[in-house]
Amino acid sequence: MRSHWIEYNGKQIFYQDFSKLFFNSAAVKAELEEVQKIVKSQPPDSVLVLSDFRDTNIGSDLLPALNTASAATKAHVHKTAVLGVTGIKRKLADLLTALTGQPLKYFDDVEAAKKWLAED
Repeated sequence: MRSHWIEYNGKQIFYQDFSKLFFNSAAVKAELEEVQKIVKSQPPDSVLVLSDFRDTNIGSDLLPALNTASAATKAHVHKTAVLGVTGIKRKLADLLTALTGQPLKYFDDVEAAKKWLAED
């Protein structure tokens, strides 16, 4: 598993690393299964998530898996920052947000994403 916990300004952030998987949907789905287990093991409304999709294609083949994962972990997630979602990927992510009701905030810069997650 590539994903792991990081600390930023005294806060624990679960860094979900889907980066550089390009068109490998199977690898994204496998990582997604593993991160769901970790997030669901945490208390409700407690997890700060940084999802990194830079250099990874998110096509319609991944939407059902992302939708299922988001719905399954929604109760445990406090905030989610997303990296690498632009253009058509952003349209698909907006659709995912509409389907699951889990709000996402998009960033181009990892430091800005971590800063936003750690503030409260």
